[in-house]
Amino acid sequence: MTTFLAQEVIRRKRDGAALSAEEIEWLVTGITDGSVSDAQVGALAMAIVIKGMSADERVALTGAMTRSGEVLQWDLDRPVLDKHSTGGVGDKVSLLLAPIVAACGGAVPMISGRGLGHTGGTLDKLDAIPGYDTAPSRERFAATVREAGCAIIGQTGDLAPADKRLYAVRDATGTVESIPLIVASILSKKLAAGLDALVMDVKVGSGAFLPELDQARELAQTIIEVAAGNGLPTAALLTDMDRVLGRTAGNAVEVRESIDHLTGAASDPRLLEVTLGLCEQLLRLKGLDGDPRAALESGAAAEAFARMVAALGGPADLLERPDDHLPVAPVTVEAQAERPGVVAGIDVRAVGLAVIDLGGGRRREDDAIDHAVGLTEVAAPGERVGPQGRPLAIVHARDEDSAARAAAALSAAFRVGDRVLDENPAVLEVVV
Repeated sequence: MTTFLAQEVIRRKRDGAALSAEEIEWLVTGITDGSVSDAQVGALAMAIVIKGMSADERVALTGAMTRSGEVLQWDLDRPVLDKHSTGGVGDKVSLLLAPIVAACGGAVPMISGRGLGHTGGTLDKLDAIPGYDTAPSRERFAATVREAGCAIIGQTGDLAPADKRLYAVRDATGTVESIPLIVASILSKKLAAGLDALVMDVKVGSGAFLPELDQARELAQTIIEVAAGNGLPTAALLTDMDRVLGRTAGNAVEVRESIDHLTGAASDPRLLEVTLGLCEQLLRLKGLDGDPRAALESGAAAEAFARMVAALGGPADLLERPDDHLPVAPVTVEAQAERPGVVAGIDVRAVGLAVIDLGGGRRREDDAIDHAVGLTEVAAPGERVGPQGRPLAIVHARDEDSAARAAAALSAAFRVGDRVLDENPAVLEVVV
């Protein structure tokens, strides 16, 4: 590989030049092995934030970051499929989608993350299941995918290590908000997982990182283009995050709601619309003719979920006896609206922050999580609430003080009016 001078490559990007694929490959190698310093990585990231990247640069950066570590190879008789969400409040879609797609003939080796900011993380939810191993050996991961059809685990250091270092520097230097860098971060990990197709759930609204539809559409289109440039067929749904997805927000409470949907005990229309819509796009990309709704209603998806949980160390009877296994908070309090009326709007980000304040998320990377706390029976726009009527939510807390704080935060986060306002559909757009 040709050797370049890091400061000269950074200067060229700072001045608006397009970097060659060779320069980008060299920079990513230096980010991975440490030969490019933190200061230089930060300067490069800032130059990209300010000047952007061309389509060719975005494809080259993502490909180089993918190749910075191991790329998984699968020897399976079914296509390897996955989904990624940009993050939301109450977003338990992965817990439903992975077993549904497995029951429809796909293999889903889903590498997920922990909570970020006000949004929940799939791994934190799974950590609420006693014994479930989110960091299994490579052999156990592969065996679970073969046997159950799906496995949801965390990222290992062997996959896209350049992303891990680049993200840490971006986080410390105020350079997270860059579409080329966001896309490379998402796709390098997915490409390294050896996928045959990917579907993106790009959230839009007050509970999303991208509150504006135009921003979300640009991100979705860029992901699809960069993924195609690296040989990965991808589609995206833009989905509404101006309300909590489903009726729960937290960790154990979201696992319980997911189990209730898998077993037929619950059926939230918007949660199902998003989940089944993503499944349909993913199956379409590889020509699988499975019926996601039938896989859910027949119990086939529930069986796949149960096999995954048991194979990764969780209870074999979790679906039959969830209350015997999932942690329960000792204090429950109804969060009431200050006045009677209908829910006219929700600051969903504030709802997510209320869960963090209960201990259900992290303020710092090294914070421990209380998996039992959270919210259930969260009210939706258009529903009538009031001091003597339906609560805004049920708060599950560790103590009375934190429960009271959460109830007050929810009262401030919900706007109660006298009439039902027009509401967004759950799926705003399909981007292909």
